[in-house]
This record gives sequence, C-alpha cells and structure tokens, in this order.
Amino acid sequence: MNLHQFRFVLEAVRRNLNLTEAAKALHTSQPGVSKAILELEDELGIDIFARHGKRIKRLTEPGQLVVRSIEIIMREVANLKRIGEQYAAQDSGTLSIATTHTQARYVLPAPVARLRQLYPKVGISLHQGAPDQVARWVLEDVADIGIATESLAQYPDLVTLPCYEWQHVLVLPAGHPLLERERITLEDLAAQPLITYHPTFTGRTRIDQAFAQRGLTPQIVLEAIDSDVIKTYVKLGLGVGIVAEMAVAGEERPPELAVRPAGHLFGTNVARVAFKRGVYLRHFVLKFAESLSDRLSRDLIYRALEGHGHDDQL
Repeated sequence: MNLHQFRFVLEAVRRNLNLTEAAKALHTSQPGVSKAILELEDELGIDIFARHGKRIKRLTEPGQLVVRSIEIIMREVANLKRIGEQYAAQDSGTLSIATTHTQARYVLPAPVARLRQLYPKVGISLHQGAPDQVARWVLEDVADIGIATESLAQYPDLVTLPCYEWQHVLVLPAGHPLLERERITLEDLAAQPLITYHPTFTGRTRIDQAFAQRGLTPQIVLEAIDSDVIKTYVKLGLGVGIVAEMAVAGEERPPELAVRPAGHLFGTNVARVAFKRGVYLRHFVLKFAESLSDRLSRDLIYRALEGHGHDDQL
C-alpha cells in the first residue's frame, strides 16, 4: 500500500464517489484511480466500496474504518511536512487564514500587521467566505486557522476555542424617530424595514431567534455579507441597519448616521478560532492566534489539539 492509493480513496470520498471528478482533482486518469483503489482492496482483503457493475455506490462498513485510518495517516504525513518546513525555515512561509468579511475587515488588520512585524518573511493569504466555507477550508488544509462567529463549533474534526465576545448595534439615519426612544424594543424594530446580514453570517442566527421568541416577524428588506454595504443602504434611507459592533468601533462616523447598542435585544455572540484536530501548527500560526485574544495561549491551543477537555472548558 502507498500514499497515492490513500489519496485516491480520500478524494473519491470527497467527490461523492465520482471517480472521474476525483481523477480531475488529482490530475490523473479515472482508470488509474480505479486500479489503485482495487489494488489497495486486494492487499487489505476487503471491499472499501460497494459497487454496482463498475460504479462505486457507497462505502462499506470496513471501508468506513479504512477511510478513518487513512485520514489519520494523511494528517500525520501533512504534520511531518509542516515539521520539516518549520525547522528548515522557522521564520518564513505563508500563514493562510480563513475568515468572514467582517473579521477580515474590522478585526484582523492589527493582528496581521503585528505578525508581519515579527515575521517579515511570512506572507499572509486571506480566504474570505461564509462560516461553513471557513470550516471546510480548515478541514481541507487550505487554511491554517479559521475565524468566524457562526457554525465553527458544529464540526467535530475542528478544535474551536472562544476568542472574544461581541454584540450587535443598530445603525440608523440621523433624525430617525427611534432615536427619540430611551430604549428601543424588538417590537419597535419589527415595525421598521431592516437591513442586516445574510442568514449564515455574523450572528444573524441570534437576530432571527430573538424575533422568533417574541413571536415577531421582522421586515428584512435587504441582506448582505458586508457591514459597509449595510451602512451604505442605511444612509440611503432604505431602513434600520443591524451590524456587528466591530463595524462601527473606532471609526469616524458620518454625520448622517447614528448608532445605538442592541445587546439587550440580541444578546452576546462569541467569535471563535478553529484548527484542524490533530494538526501540527507552525510557530508563527500559534503566535498569530495568541495575538487575537488574551484568552488564547500556546499552551491552551496545544491542550485543545491534544483533546484534553472540552474546548470551552480549557
């Protein structure tokens, strides 16, 4: 058995058992993939895949165990490569970060700048997408670290740690009638056209839950993934914006906009960092993670990766 066979099996699983797609992804031929898998099955004495004719239909029960073992082997092979890279050039390489637009735009600039000062030979690669994309990029080794609010804790093969807490704020046009109220309620907001995040981004789940628990149906007239876009449409008078507090903190506010806290309406959100379980992390990846929050330390991350205790209890 060899690593090529292992790669072919894993890619076949990733491509929903489509060997043609697996071959394309691996830059080889479909017959070559099929032959390598058959040879591995012959050597192991089991069928990894159940077939109908020449088509593979599903993983067999022993095949599921084989895939789990292969995933561990390939993860450790990747770790060996990282160890070699780490000690061959400890202060150079690429830090690949998977994150959402809000994190990339408002949270990461300072930590990225600090890392560049400490490791000037390290390049930064930012991958921006929805939280479920962030999770997949980390799981597929596209990124060393993932940072997002939604979804990350739902993936068992990710180690996730709480990074910092934040709340939503309301962004209103100057002179809006709601600004005269001492305390804005969910009922007040339900009567207004609202502009906020797409359902998979930046704490939108908490917004929806808050309205649902009160039996209210919000009038969401525009959804976006970008806080700046939301603020732009608020300035145009399309409605009241609901954005993350990071999107307005420390910036010079235009006179045509006003901001009000909304933590009492939607509660507190937790941004999390994620690593692939069992992965070897280079020094500058750990240094970057530590710079994101006082809660994170190298020792804490190591203990989480080694599986000592629940992520939130470390």
